[in-house]
Amino acid sequence: MSGQRILFIQTQAENAGAQEVSRLLGEHLTNRGHTVRHLFFYKKSEDFSAPSDTVIVCQTRPSKWRFFSFIGEFYKAIRDFKPDCVFCFQHFGNVIGAPVARLAGCPVVIANQVTAPSLINPLVALLDKGLGIAGIYDRVTVNSNFLLDTYGRYPKRYVSRLGLIPQGFETKDYAMDKASARKKLGLPQGVPLLGVSARLNPAKQIDKVFTLLADQPEWHFAIAGQGPDFERLQNEAGKLEIASRVHFLGEFAPSQIGEFLASLDVFTFPSAAESFGLAAIEAAQAGVPVVANDLPVLREVLQANGKPCALFVDVMDPEAFASAIATVLKDSKVAQTFRDRSGDLKERYSLNAMVDAYEALATGKDLSTDKHQVMAVS
Repeated sequence: MSGQRILFIQTQAENAGAQEVSRLLGEHLTNRGHTVRHLFFYKKSEDFSAPSDTVIVCQTRPSKWRFFSFIGEFYKAIRDFKPDCVFCFQHFGNVIGAPVARLAGCPVVIANQVTAPSLINPLVALLDKGLGIAGIYDRVTVNSNFLLDTYGRYPKRYVSRLGLIPQGFETKDYAMDKASARKKLGLPQGVPLLGVSARLNPAKQIDKVFTLLADQPEWHFAIAGQGPDFERLQNEAGKLEIASRVHFLGEFAPSQIGEFLASLDVFTFPSAAESFGLAAIEAAQAGVPVVANDLPVLREVLQANGKPCALFVDVMDPEAFASAIATVLKDSKVAQTFRDRSGDLKERYSLNAMVDAYEALATGKDLSTDKHQVMAVS
């Protein structure tokens, strides 16, 4: 079946992981003959690279005083499009988007859990559980076994709607050497350069890298991203007297991330909580050695064919964290081992396989399947 009208609903319009997934899905489903629209609650980033046919309900985050008028505008935007299938992303996208989509008459509503459970407000998590049990969601997708196990502990009526779709992505390889990439981005030449791409919030624990720079005067650190933790991070870099070696580059469009990755010696990923860790996987598949916080979900997703594709370390231990980074910088064999495994990651996270799975849900082919059978992890 082709020619479905498919709507993607998300909370904020910014260049982050969940938005990248819906952008890719929308682009490829459009190429397969479907009509796709993206609907965001509000605009988070001025540099947001909006997909084609995007509607943003509010230019700023709606206040509690504007909530009901926002819901009215949101409802109208759904009704105007008349979707055959709605995909909701992120926790607020699910608990607000799904009920309003049902009220607007959408026949198929699918929730996508893409937020680390520890970062979701308990009341929002409880509401999500209730919506799943009540059948407001036809299906609920997760992108890792970690989340599958987490939501698999929910009541049977919720679990019966649960399915795993491993996240696919566009490769971020870039045909530019390190020196050229650094020159283009205004980064220093001839220094050990660490980097991270992330939304700047406290849960990303980016300041754990700052602590290392205070004891490693040769290291520099490049940060691609924006978010509410920006000013605090700037102030922290000043207090540690490392501001001249911390390079805030702002938010990058998805098509530019490859340039950023090409400039790095090591990609650091000290995040305290993740549901998938797309940024780290993109770096690893692009051949940049990754040093990541030792989270179960990151050990799961940053491996292929049973072999790790990153170094894992407890980032709360500064000596161990610094030692892991130094190992990658100094031992060319270790760095090359991870580069050699980048191709295995590309095979594991097939973009076409992800699009196939979402298309099957959108066209109703998978709505009657048993739990956990949307796709299997390789």
